[in-house]
Amino acid sequence: MNRVSLKAISFRFRHVWFRNLTTYRRIWKVNFLVPLLEPGFYILAFGLGFSGLIGGVDYAGLSLRYTEFMAPALVATACMWNSFFETTYTSFVRMYYQKTFDGILATPLSLEEIIVAEIVWAASKATSAVTVMLAVLIPIGFADFPGALLCIPLAFIGGLAFACIGMFFTGLIPTIDMFNLPVFLFITPMFLFSGTFFPISGIPDWAETFSLLFPLYHLVELTRFFCIGAMESNPFLNLAYLLLFIMVFGYLGLSSMKRRLIH
Repeated sequence: MNRVSLKAISFRFRHVWFRNLTTYRRIWKVNFLVPLLEPGFYILAFGLGFSGLIGGVDYAGLSLRYTEFMAPALVATACMWNSFFETTYTSFVRMYYQKTFDGILATPLSLEEIIVAEIVWAASKATSAVTVMLAVLIPIGFADFPGALLCIPLAFIGGLAFACIGMFFTGLIPTIDMFNLPVFLFITPMFLFSGTFFPISGIPDWAETFSLLFPLYHLVELTRFFCIGAMESNPFLNLAYLLLFIMVFGYLGLSSMKRRLIH
């Protein structure tokens, strides 16, 4: 049957999670270089390039340096990139080229448990990347301590959201080359218009409404709230949106993958 069975999901998915962790441990030193160096590169580039052009950013009643405004958004976007790409390109390779899913299905694990494990693993990877970034941003003064530490559990929630929609696309995309479409049509606009590089309060109303639909906007707002203690929206509504997004696209991701893998 192609219908998703929530009863088929148990804590046994941890075995697939540990399998992915074991594989990742072979290359973790190289992968950790990106979240370790990325904040410094962005802050250096934007600080040098825009410091003479932008005097300050008015945000939530505060006047911030541009780098102070942008730095918390880097945390949110790192969460997005890590989790989304893990459940698209990397999961596709495990599914289609390595046939890892076929091998696991020969065990008592259900297909639902395999997909849940992929989603949770992607969120875990995003959380580890955010933790490394905070270890850089807090000492140099771009994230307040200890409030910024709340970005770590937040990263897991945000990671689940982007992992779920990534898995949804993986269930639909026929070939690995076509992942360029969701990246270009969904991820790139979201990256640019979710309040990452400028407050959405300064854009036209129709564009602001469009931005509110993006999960990244809500993650960026919460990340700024924890890092600098200010935000332009309601944190409870932001969190509720992310949780609703996880439930909706978690189910859609399971459905699309089950339709793809069970013929």
